[in-house]
Amino acid sequence: MIAELIAPGFFEQVGSLSELLLWLLSAVSMGMLVFGADRAVTAAASLAAAAGLSKVVIGATVVSLGTTSPEAAVSVGAAMHGNPGLALGNGVGSIICDTALIFGLCCCLQRLPKDRFVLNRHGWVQFGSGALLVVVSLVLWACSGDMHAVEIPRAVGFVFLALLVGYLVMCVRWAAEREAVVAHGGSRVHAEGKAPAPTQHKVLCLGLLVGGLALVVCGSELLIGSMKEICRRHNVPEAVIAVTLVALGTSLPELVTAVTAIRKGHADLLVGNIIGADILNVLFVIGASAAATPLKVEPLFFTFLLPTMMTVLLVLRLYGLGGGDRFRRWHGVPLLAVYGVFVALAVWLGATGGQ
Repeated sequence: MIAELIAPGFFEQVGSLSELLLWLLSAVSMGMLVFGADRAVTAAASLAAAAGLSKVVIGATVVSLGTTSPEAAVSVGAAMHGNPGLALGNGVGSIICDTALIFGLCCCLQRLPKDRFVLNRHGWVQFGSGALLVVVSLVLWACSGDMHAVEIPRAVGFVFLALLVGYLVMCVRWAAEREAVVAHGGSRVHAEGKAPAPTQHKVLCLGLLVGGLALVVCGSELLIGSMKEICRRHNVPEAVIAVTLVALGTSLPELVTAVTAIRKGHADLLVGNIIGADILNVLFVIGASAAATPLKVEPLFFTFLLPTMMTVLLVLRLYGLGGGDRFRRWHGVPLLAVYGVFVALAVWLGATGGQ
């Protein structure tokens, strides 16, 4: 593993020289995450196109999987390094960041299209995934009888991963249904209307994909270590750091993808990517983390994080159920307000030790 290449005590030594170096290291690692994820997404999309897959399949699966790879790398790595608060907090915080900050900001910038086909399928899975996490946590709390002794077992993690496989299978089926509706003359065309690319191009895309994912994993290791050391120095709860700095850093691929989609006139890809990323943050990120090691659910999740997550998911679901073929610009204002309050409360809780 790449983690074995980092010498024990490395982050403590860096911090002993200057805390500023730790923050610089965090910034560099976030840059590696963003750049690596961007390269991985680009290569994966090119590989899918070269194989003749449709844009719907690419957007609903490959792009979302690529942009959530930083969250998965950070959370699984944190869980395996004995930081379950960081692992679970990053997954939940990324959902809040994706939905409230990124979607809210882009909604204010442009009237985003409402794709009823996506919203009536993926949109409900998005809300259901968040609700499932809340229900599982509450059931485990009820079974334990103590808010301070709630732990998501590995079995639940494997169930989430099984549901992820089922979701990806349904994505392919939904994509086929959509293509059948929009196909002209009943004929199926390849992505971009071109024939599959030569094998050499596919191999090149695969190499770029592996390289991008390697940067993501390496960047996640550096991010985990530097954030953990900063938390230790300031006695800040790891869950609070996870849902602010780490979650924002690992959500930057979604932000970059969203802004790029608007700039290039593909706003529909933005909406689908946010919805898909939220689903994968539960089933893929949290599921893989819990499968690696049991995740302790701190009381802060019940009193603050999970309620905030369900609030933004509910707001977005209500927007989707509303009339019209586009989201309104003002729709982004409440989401941004929720995120602003969320960050302020997270910082305050960190300053007061989470009390």
